Amino acid sequence: MCFVGFMMDSHRTSSRVSVKQTISLVCSKVRLGILAGLLLALSVSAVNDWVKGGTLRPNRPAPSLAIDSSPLEREGTSVVSFAPVVQQAAPSVVKVYTSATSSRESTRWQQNPMERFFGFPGWDAPNPPQTPQTREGLGSGVIVSPEGYILTNYHVIKGADEVKVVISPDEVTHVAEVVGGDPKSDVAVLKIDAEGLRPMDLGDSDQILVGDLVLAIGNPFGVGQTVTMGMVSAKGRADMGLEYEDFIQTDAAINPGNSGGALVDAKGRLMGINTAILSRSGGNMGIGFAIPINLAKSVMESLIANGEVIRGYLGINIQDLRPEMASYFNLDEKQGALVADVVPDSPAQVSGLQPGDVVMVFDGKPVLGSRELKLMVGSSQPGVVYEVKVLRQGKELLLGVELGQLGEPFLQKASHSSQGNEQVWLKDLELEPLNRALKSQYGVPQSVDGLVIVAVRQGSLAWNAGLRPGNVVREINRTAVMEMADLRQLDFDGPSVLLRLWVDGAHVFRVITLNEQG
Repeated sequence: MCFVGFMMDSHRTSSRVSVKQTISLVCSKVRLGILAGLLLALSVSAVNDWVKGGTLRPNRPAPSLAIDSSPLEREGTSVVSFAPVVQQAAPSVVKVYTSATSSRESTRWQQNPMERFFGFPGWDAPNPPQTPQTREGLGSGVIVSPEGYILTNYHVIKGADEVKVVISPDEVTHVAEVVGGDPKSDVAVLKIDAEGLRPMDLGDSDQILVGDLVLAIGNPFGVGQTVTMGMVSAKGRADMGLEYEDFIQTDAAINPGNSGGALVDAKGRLMGINTAILSRSGGNMGIGFAIPINLAKSVMESLIANGEVIRGYLGINIQDLRPEMASYFNLDEKQGALVADVVPDSPAQVSGLQPGDVVMVFDGKPVLGSRELKLMVGSSQPGVVYEVKVLRQGKELLLGVELGQLGEPFLQKASHSSQGNEQVWLKDLELEPLNRALKSQYGVPQSVDGLVIVAVRQGSLAWNAGLRPGNVVREINRTAVMEMADLRQLDFDGPSVLLRLWVDGAHVFRVITLNEQG
């Protein structure tokens, strides 16, 4: 069975108990009193400057990045050696070692349940002995600026108490500062103070093509810096469990320890940060994934400047435009992001976006689907007005949207249509107009009206399609339905029907293929 592995590499656990630690337990009450006094003495300004990494965020210099966006020469004589490329790029790739210390019950206590139940001389049953456990991990990173900024994966440094980097070929070790990390894109930024660093040039990952040769450089299994070669197998891969995904797929050998390492093109430019593998065994099987450098660079610059990633917020629920939906929206091309819902008082509503709009272009760039639009909006700046081209009832409109800032209360959701062909017939459903009692029963907001599904015949086409009690039918074939009488006004003679539903707190469009025998 295949699995996607975010390559948090082999960990080792060691236990150490010192005399000083034992004494510290005896003196804990005194030390807690002293610590409480010190905590009360902290100034309010210092607390306000505290960031998620657990450190005070200094005023860091912006990274001096070397960017080479020139096109790759894809025609010419064959290459017999990549040694010059490796010699150029390899010194920029570092080994990353992490350690984290935690306390847990002693091994003896865990291994003998009888002693744990009855107690044992010298042991306190309600509070079993604690011993420090040191968890160590390894990964890779890429130096990207002379100031000492290093790109790596968030999962490599997550939870680490100490991070060290080793620079090849001299194997010089430096203690690294964690500038910040973004779990939504799996990007993290480290910083070291060192002279004579050799940062890697950054390429333009939008220009890389399927079939381009690439090199993966990293520290697999801790054996030391290793270079493997392959090609770009695909672009725009997603569904790896992150909120912001646009992976480059490659068959260059990637193994545990390569996490955070470099994916470079034939000119030695950084095109991606190696992140994940698809494997049956946990090792390389020719399917690896890298975060495009354009996405990683955007996240890095925000982490350095703000201590967190500042993302734009539009305020729409979106889904991909499935081929069978295109005719309902007068579309010849099956691309764009379908607006299923607009958040009240959001930038989208203020700008005039409506449910049923198809976003075709954002800031001059074509929108292929919901994932692309989410990435575009997330990497855009709040407070800036962007031009958005939408298709509404067959007509193109240009709207100016001033983005807000994405925050915890305003998580943009991409509602993707379910997989497979859905078929349904109204006789499979029991519908009732929403009232206050039904809204309360099914957790439907007071602002939502329509026909709620109160029963679905098990084993029916509707049941097999996934329709369940609590789903709210709001529109059929772009016509609002509020009462049962509204259904009699609709034409069901076609082979399919377009529904707008309220499902699990969000609106979605679905095309339902009808059973011809009804």
